[in-house]
Amino acid sequence: MTTSRPTGPSGSPLVGRGHADMHAAVTRSLLGHGLVAGPLYVVSALVQGLVRDGFDLTRHDVSLLANGPGGWVQIATFVVCGLMTAAAGVGMARSLRTLRAPRPWSGWLVVGYGVGLVGAGAFVADPMNGFPPGAPAGPATAITVGGLGHLVFAGLGFLCLVVACFAVPTPRPWSGRVTGVVFLVAFAAIASGSSAPVVVLGLWVAVILAWAWLAVTCLDLYRRTPLLTPAG
Repeated sequence: MTTSRPTGPSGSPLVGRGHADMHAAVTRSLLGHGLVAGPLYVVSALVQGLVRDGFDLTRHDVSLLANGPGGWVQIATFVVCGLMTAAAGVGMARSLRTLRAPRPWSGWLVVGYGVGLVGAGAFVADPMNGFPPGAPAGPATAITVGGLGHLVFAGLGFLCLVVACFAVPTPRPWSGRVTGVVFLVAFAAIASGSSAPVVVLGLWVAVILAWAWLAVTCLDLYRRTPLLTPAG
């Protein structure tokens, strides 16, 4: 007497169905963080930029919001969104490995970006360009340990993001390449010390574009990650 084995939609037997289901569920849960992190970051930054006294969306970059009364909101935004981004990066690496896609390690570059955001929250940028009120009208008059740490973490995180935009395999690779180039140019411009409206607004555009790329990529991998893993 023989017993039939459970099969998947294609008729192939399912091996370790419970384990496979759990693995896929965890992967999808991690990828889901990539859909939420971007909107949370952008909405938080925009609301703060509109209500914080003395902050000008066309002159001040988001990092400066971590200074002054209420700065804890941006610090929390950096840390929470960074942790969510890192979780999404782990999910991307797991999904790419499951799908046997090229360069599954590229998901860890997104983890690096998330760690950079957390570090940017732990180390506060030095006041400059008149924010918060009373700060120097131009560049920071002195570089503190916090300011240096912020630059290092932000720089490394942004570098990981740019490389990830080129390395993560997606159905529309051109979108990642465009995002990577735009973000690199915008970051280089802001890192030069320029606070011209076109530079600051360009960074806003680059940041929104990067979050959109992350969300679309995570959504694509979420849909492609199988709930069941058939044998064979």
